[in-house]
Amino acid sequence: MLVARQGLLLEETHIVNATRWHRLTKENLNAVRAGLGPRALLTVWPDLQPDVGAVLTALLSEWHLEFVWETKDGTIRDVTVDETQFRELAALVADARAARALSLYADAPHRPGWGREWPAARPIR
Repeated sequence: MLVARQGLLLEETHIVNATRWHRLTKENLNAVRAGLGPRALLTVWPDLQPDVGAVLTALLSEWHLEFVWETKDGTIRDVTVDETQFRELAALVADARAARALSLYADAPHRPGWGREWPAARPIR
């Protein structure tokens, strides 16, 4: 998958509700792989979008999602939010380098920067 793409976002869930995020590139793939927890559930998403403002603008009037972003220091963070928390979310990610909104609903409409660009998240083993 990395051959045809610049990068991917990897969600690693090693225990229920304990998630770590990784941005995968050709250069760091082996290092990330070596650091993964045993028997972790891995889900691959499209990479974060560098235009954080566009990701925020694309949000619908009613939503409940997981918002994932990369901080200035390269840390990947996430938060589950809904439309009532838009101002707080915008303030929280104001200095982000890249972001992606991941729908918590399988039938969510497509919007640029959302994680529904693929038919579904693809668990890998």
